[in-house]
Order: sequence, then C-alpha cells, then structure tokens
Amino acid sequence: MTNNPPAVVDEAAFTVRRTISIAAPVQKVWSAVTNPEHISRWFGQVELDERGVGTIAWPDHVLPLRLESIDEPRSVSYRWTNDDFNPAAPAVVDDAHSTVFTFTLEATDEGTLLTVVETGFQTLEHPAANLASHSEGWTIELDKLVALVESAE
Repeated sequence: MTNNPPAVVDEAAFTVRRTISIAAPVQKVWSAVTNPEHISRWFGQVELDERGVGTIAWPDHVLPLRLESIDEPRSVSYRWTNDDFNPAAPAVVDDAHSTVFTFTLEATDEGTLLTVVETGFQTLEHPAANLASHSEGWTIELDKLVALVESAE
C-alpha cells in the first residue's frame, strides 16, 4: 500500500486538507469516491437518492449528506451536517451549520493524486474540536481507500 502523509489542519482558514497518491487509474478512484456502494466499502454506509440527497452512517451515528457538485472525473463535492439527526426523519443538511468536502483527482504516471479539502468548520458549534476530529478521520478513512483501491482487481 502506498504510504501517504496525514491530513493537515489550517486553523486560520477552518479547513482540513489531505493529498495522497494512489497506485490506481483515475477512473477506479473516481468510482471509489462517487459510487455509494464503493464509498460504503471504505468510509461510511452511503445512501443517496436520485437527487443526490441521503445519509452517511456508521455504527454509532448517522449524518445527512448531499451531493453538491460533480465534474467527472476531476472533482466531486459533498455537504454534510456534522450533528447526529433522527434517522426516522427526512435527511436534511443544515446549510448554515455544515461542512463541504471536495475530492479532486489528477492523473499521474504512478496512478492518481487525490486531494480532499473540507471547509466550513467555522459554522460549527465547536470548530477546533471538529477540525482535529476530521483531520484524524480523513487520515484513517483515506488510508482505507488506498488499501481498498490498490488491492482490488
């Protein structure tokens, strides 16, 4: 598995960024960050309707998720509300209190350079704690993505 540096926090800009190399073609990485079935294999369990609205779930919590923009195969952005919500209620992202994470893909001679940037932490109740938590999260989750994509045939 390709060894990559951890995510980096920019406290002044309220962002988390991580750039990683993946020894796999762009199309394979693109599928891993846009197809809910594939995302669910390395991140959280994703369910999106035809409008790109849904949820991302882990064993201990569920968050509303919405596809914000897509420029195949270069970039895709998602918005999520970082507070648990009632899964029996409709999944609604709170635009005023949410963050956006964008995956940008670039083909390289070795495969794909993937950058994730998450913005909007200043809108959350505890920005510093969320920056630290999401920095750790992107480090862990993207390492899972690299392992999955590089090992899959």
